[in-house]
Amino acid sequence: MSNSKLSKPENLQVLYEDNHLIVVNKRPGDIVQGDKTGDTPLSEVVKIYLKKKHNKPGNVYLGVVHRLDRPTSGIVVFAKTSKALPRLNKSFSEGKTKKTYWAVVKEIPKETSASLMHWLVRNQKQNKSYARSKEVPNSKKAILEYQVIKKLDNYGLLEIDLKTGRHHQIRAQLAAIGSTIKGDLKYGADRSNKNGSIHLHSRELAFQHPIKKEEINFKAPPPDDPIWNACL
Repeated sequence: MSNSKLSKPENLQVLYEDNHLIVVNKRPGDIVQGDKTGDTPLSEVVKIYLKKKHNKPGNVYLGVVHRLDRPTSGIVVFAKTSKALPRLNKSFSEGKTKKTYWAVVKEIPKETSASLMHWLVRNQKQNKSYARSKEVPNSKKAILEYQVIKKLDNYGLLEIDLKTGRHHQIRAQLAAIGSTIKGDLKYGADRSNKNGSIHLHSRELAFQHPIKKEEINFKAPPPDDPIWNACL
């Protein structure tokens, strides 16, 4: 997926900014941090944005707190100070953040709401995780709760409360119950989305501000496409 249209500071959708952090709505296709593709990562785009906005003469400090998969969209938090970064990292790694995702699936689960628990095994070569019903060697426990919140003509919208943060967790767990995310070829979708995205969106995020210690909450609109628009 080309991200030539995406990786520009003027296209950045900033949800919140203060002296310590900046929260953006990632578009599908952007990578949060640099990888082997050599494509401009979102972290660099945010740096350029901050440099221009605040007329900073030198290098801009920006810490990556967490990541979203490249084909997904939604809320990404970056730290603007070296004081905020370790506190935010700790909050995310210890599961003190409340993460809510939206997923569009073709096969709506039989139960309108449920808690899913699997043991995920990550295959580094394939960049894929496999969900197992029982603990196996090198597996990590993965828990999420979902609720069917809307039924469209051919799809269903699930709201997901993520309890653990594992590699490709939502994608692997939903595929394991036969509810593959729209466009997610890697996990069994019958066709891809034209732009290479998948219909998985980090909708809402709540956590304690690293400095002010007050609870903050963010909500991000999903990408502008006919199916996401029908979900709103």
